[in-house]
Amino acid sequence: MSSALNGLFHPIVQAPMAGGASCPPLAAAVSEAGGLGFLAGGYKTADGMYQEIKRLRGLTRRPFGVNLFLPQYGHADPAAVEVYRGQLAGEAGWYEVSLAAEDTTGTTDDAYDAKLAILLEDPVPVVSFTFGCPPAAAFTCLRGVGTFTMVTVTSVAEARAAQDAGADALCVQGIEAGGHQGTHRDDPKADGTGTGLLALVGQVREAVALPMVAAGGLMRGSQIAGVLAAGADAAQLGTAFLACPESGAHALHKKALTDPLFTRTELTRAFSGRPARGLVNRFMREHGPYAPAAYPQVHHLTAGLRRAAAEAGDPQGMALWAGQGHRQARSLPAGQLVEVLAAEVAEAQSALQAVRRRSAS
Repeated sequence: MSSALNGLFHPIVQAPMAGGASCPPLAAAVSEAGGLGFLAGGYKTADGMYQEIKRLRGLTRRPFGVNLFLPQYGHADPAAVEVYRGQLAGEAGWYEVSLAAEDTTGTTDDAYDAKLAILLEDPVPVVSFTFGCPPAAAFTCLRGVGTFTMVTVTSVAEARAAQDAGADALCVQGIEAGGHQGTHRDDPKADGTGTGLLALVGQVREAVALPMVAAGGLMRGSQIAGVLAAGADAAQLGTAFLACPESGAHALHKKALTDPLFTRTELTRAFSGRPARGLVNRFMREHGPYAPAAYPQVHHLTAGLRRAAAEAGDPQGMALWAGQGHRQARSLPAGQLVEVLAAEVAEAQSALQAVRRRSAS
């Protein structure tokens, strides 16, 4: 795919999960095992991102990536956010949190310009983008400092836009994926209408010529082999690495992935104001139907509630992001998980080749 990814011995990418899960120890373990570890720049200050990069460089010399959120300049209705604040009053009382103390009017750019400036001044091997596609100038500058670039896409139209802008590769995200859908435009009318991963990989492969990293509900090597056979060049897994001991996810979040109490996932705006897939819990059931399309305003609004729920040991009030394959999570060390997945890929590919040989004979 690129000289920047020569150290990728296995077609396995660890997803950049914002909120603390994708920490330096996890990314380092994945990269050291021959995959591609990722840090999440989202929700961090520019200096916070830089400090994590420095720490990761102290843990591995292998290639790794950093993900950035594109600025969100939508037209969130302040009145709708205030109505939702009122609907959360009971939660605030229960967890003894003052919603008024949470910033719902602050920056919507996630310090994007400052983070990009750092990555241009002190380049990393790979940079990916979510929630949109940067202008062509950003790709030109990153290419000039030797950085390989990827854009998360959820449709053929987004894939074409990324190719036209100059991206080196695409992260093709199916609707099965845990966490936020990386759509370039947040349209409430399109909620729940995303495309499944295998269908999307096939459509994008026919529409653009860029390398593809497939993402969405992948938990086993046989599934990775499936997306590779469909035309992807590698697979990105998030939920699969969430349960690893190196992951920075909360212990309650890790436990919930395989807890029989949480039987399914849904896309919801309840926690952030943008569609994101998580385990269905009380908060999602009670507030999801009323949450406005207002990201990141709702994310800021619920931040204190989510922290308080975690501190109280209450997973029913937490954002338990997870893909549709969450029940298959394995709490293996990240390096071992990469090796297991790679062995499963090889086994599945060998079985497929045997079938082809029998069919040809």
